[in-house]
Amino acid sequence: ERPKIYKLGAGDLKKKKQKTKKRVKEIAYNLIELYAKRRIQKGFAFDPDSYLQLELESSFIYEDTPDQISSTADVKRDMESERPMDRLVCGDVGFGKTEVAIRAAFKAVDSGKQVAILVPTTILAFQHFKTFTERLEEMPVNVDYLNRFRSTKQRNSVLEGLKNGRLDIVIGTHQLVNKALEFKDLGLLIIDEEQKFG
Repeated sequence: ERPKIYKLGAGDLKKKKQKTKKRVKEIAYNLIELYAKRRIQKGFAFDPDSYLQLELESSFIYEDTPDQISSTADVKRDMESERPMDRLVCGDVGFGKTEVAIRAAFKAVDSGKQVAILVPTTILAFQHFKTFTERLEEMPVNVDYLNRFRSTKQRNSVLEGLKNGRLDIVIGTHQLVNKALEFKDLGLLIIDEEQKFG
């Protein structure tokens, strides 16, 4: 619909501005309250890097970029802290965000936790499944995926694997937020919020 146009200094504009300011303050207050609660909560501190973690990272066929090195170190530091992690990693396509996610996911699995990777599309779920499977094929890790193209039998197998702990990493679309989904011990959630340019 067409936007409403107000005259400068009109009473309607003043009311709209006041209402907007009030709502922005409420949102800001709620965010501050949420982060204050998170700050005092105690989370799970993941183990320091094992020899398997170092082996995985050294098997990367490309040389790490300075940003990848920095991002990986920051993520690991967050994971080893008792404070719940809340980190954003962003960069253009091809800058190595997936490799940082693979290393973080393996660190969680290496500490006995499960990992969920939430992606926006069915195609990306399958692409990540292939990438994670290839990168982790030499490691003691079970990876699977959920999307609308999986059969009922395949879907049930994934759900059972998550519930009993047989499955370490699951990659999926919005099906990962289904109430029927149960994890034995979820330790890390990675959200790939892919935009048009990475």
